[in-house]
Amino acid sequence: MRVARAVDVLIVSLGSTAGLRAADAELEASLRRAGATVELARASVPAERRTLMLTDLAWARAARTASGPHVATRDGGGPRAVIYSSTTAALLWRRPGAIRFDAPSAGNRPGRHGLWQRPLERRRLRQASLLLPWSAGGREESQLAELDETLVLPVPVEGSGPPALVRDIAAITYAANPSKKGLDRVLSAWRRIRQRRDGNGEELLVAGIGIDELARSGVEIAADENVRLTGPLTSTEYRALVRRARVFICAPRREDYGIAQLEALADGCQLVTTPSPGPYVALPIARALDPRLVSDDLASALGVALDSPLGDYSARAARALQPFSRQAADRVVAEELLPRLLR
Repeated sequence: MRVARAVDVLIVSLGSTAGLRAADAELEASLRRAGATVELARASVPAERRTLMLTDLAWARAARTASGPHVATRDGGGPRAVIYSSTTAALLWRRPGAIRFDAPSAGNRPGRHGLWQRPLERRRLRQASLLLPWSAGGREESQLAELDETLVLPVPVEGSGPPALVRDIAAITYAANPSKKGLDRVLSAWRRIRQRRDGNGEELLVAGIGIDELARSGVEIAADENVRLTGPLTSTEYRALVRRARVFICAPRREDYGIAQLEALADGCQLVTTPSPGPYVALPIARALDPRLVSDDLASALGVALDSPLGDYSARAARALQPFSRQAADRVVAEELLPRLLR
């Protein structure tokens, strides 16, 4: 009788944001290219909760439920290794495993927002078989950088296609979770720059948010401000707009990684950003490419990007993003991650 081979890796996917879902899909594909068998257990979206503490609890329970049918079988088997995608997915785990995360609750759940998450998260990080921070900054925030079982594993970022022949969109921003993304600060900068430039017919696109969510956030946009909301978009639709934009502008109050900023650089946009706290991997890249575009004076930085762009900006950005390529990630997965998971 032929015995079925155990799955090599189970990924317990929280998938609470588009960035997390994309990161999990990239990791799954990379593991498969390395020759591993992979299953993805995706958490179901829970009902909305009023606080971050309750929201995290609901997502942690959803991840535990999703992993249940996969982590063990009646004969005690199951996958050879488990990767929990985010610390929240690991909080109520059924079985210890590796934890992949952009930033820990110690950084993004301050004060009352992380009263129960932070101590449990720290315990889980110490119990994990392997820590897989997205960046060196995320590793430092975990305060467990001294552990041997840590491997920095960036999320791959690639250009989405050939750039538009004419970049007819002045600026674009991504505003899912508008308060955290600092949409109010982006709009303030846009209004200031339009006053200086007498309107000039230029347009700011606000992606990832519709009129209803905008209203709930308390942010208002006047009809004559040349600001257009795109509403929800597929990844393909969104990246097509990014390829038409001259500038990606953002002012996050905290940035745990910055996939949207890296994608914008990969698609040839200049990155105008505030020097936001958090393990913001695009920030040092943006400073190296053009320090004029990284400033708390967002309007002035935007004006520089629109009026005095550096001619070699896109070419240098492409070189700076080589460590984030799919090929580079595949090499880390095949040569370092998979052997450590399955040894």
